[in-house]
Amino acid sequence: MEGDPRFAEFVAERGDALLRYGYVLAGNPHDAADLVQEALLKLRGAWHRVRSKENPESFVRTTMARLHIAAWRLRRRELLAWDLPDRAHHDPLPSGDERRMWQALAGLPRKQRAVLVLRYYEQLDDTEIAAVLGISRGTVRSQASRALDKLRFATPSEQSPTTRGNTR
Repeated sequence: MEGDPRFAEFVAERGDALLRYGYVLAGNPHDAADLVQEALLKLRGAWHRVRSKENPESFVRTTMARLHIAAWRLRRRELLAWDLPDRAHHDPLPSGDERRMWQALAGLPRKQRAVLVLRYYEQLDDTEIAAVLGISRGTVRSQASRALDKLRFATPSEQSPTTRGNTR
């Protein structure tokens, strides 16, 4: 199969953004790189169809979300611990509340994290999330609710003086 230069251009242009998306989905750089690589392999196989019918990036992001959930289903309770990379990090590390939020997000179960990423990062509605993940709309809503409750508990916001004593 002869290489299409448009595929190489797509990978060069969107590779970093896809890696960031994978990191938000997976919570660690190793799984993020695996998601991107597997999704790009699937895109390469379907390139002749995808380039003319739909947005290739949408295809890759949907594939990444599905691969992430498939991996979650295979190793439901397995928790992998990764050492931090030895090389320098280009983005400033979060601190304070932002760091607690990232830690809380990383601590969520894979399905809950995927629902939140698709809802707030990809800005998909419940029907679209259900289609991407292969679950019902009710499951999307319940997973989002549980995830948000866990995030609220993990990162309690300070109450203002006017709401502190308000018990309704």
